[in-house]
Amino acid sequence: MTSFFAFVLLGFFLGMRHATDPDHVIAVTTIVAREKTPAGATAIGAVWGLGHTLTIMVVGGGIILFGWIIPPRIGLSMEFFIALMLIVLGIVNLTGVMRGISASRVIPGAAHQHVHPHSHGDFVHTHPHAHDPEAHPHGAEQTPLSWLDRHFGGLTPYQLVRPLVVGIVHGLAGSAAVALLVLTTIRNPEWGLWYLFVFGMGTILGMMLMTTVIALPFTRTDHRFARLSGGLRIASGVVSLCFGLFLAYRIGFVDGLFTGNPQWTPQ
Repeated sequence: MTSFFAFVLLGFFLGMRHATDPDHVIAVTTIVAREKTPAGATAIGAVWGLGHTLTIMVVGGGIILFGWIIPPRIGLSMEFFIALMLIVLGIVNLTGVMRGISASRVIPGAAHQHVHPHSHGDFVHTHPHAHDPEAHPHGAEQTPLSWLDRHFGGLTPYQLVRPLVVGIVHGLAGSAAVALLVLTTIRNPEWGLWYLFVFGMGTILGMMLMTTVIALPFTRTDHRFARLSGGLRIASGVVSLCFGLFLAYRIGFVDGLFTGNPQWTPQ
């Protein structure tokens, strides 16, 4: 029994370390970059870890209990999906910053003045009307994501969907490696499932701590830190985009996803 608790404790700390993997940090940073409060960033980390743990339990449990075997091409495809997700997150961050820069060229609080003719009896004269560009973004370029953000961005469930999906996708790629590690060291399936659960709890805690720390520069609302926050968002977007492209090339051509000889080592 002592050895069981020792192994489970090891799984908890390995789960916390797992949260610091580069692709995890980069992906969650692009999401946290839009947060305004440390509490919100912590919630993002918790939801990301929850999604990751759910996938680990389902896929890893299937491998342990039912002997599921993941073919190399399927495993590489799951990792390639992570690369695509990093690319998309990077593009979303960069386009969001660019829209913010364009909007900042208008004096805050000022409204565009438009002159419209009005008729009153036999007289026709004009009145200037103020239009807030943020309240009426007809002329602004709209994307499906910006439309969703504008209409549902204030809803807590919507804000948590993105990190949940990202966590689930990352769990797909990492579950095989964790389950295979368990199989090589634990022969008891029940102990193996407990290990996966505690590993997931460690990942949740580790990601909560990490997102809270990462969010600190982004949550500065004082005007002195506005440029720093914008620069960090650009940096996170560029890093996510470049790392995603690197992963896509490595998985697609070096590891052989798009060739006739795929080589996949769960990690």
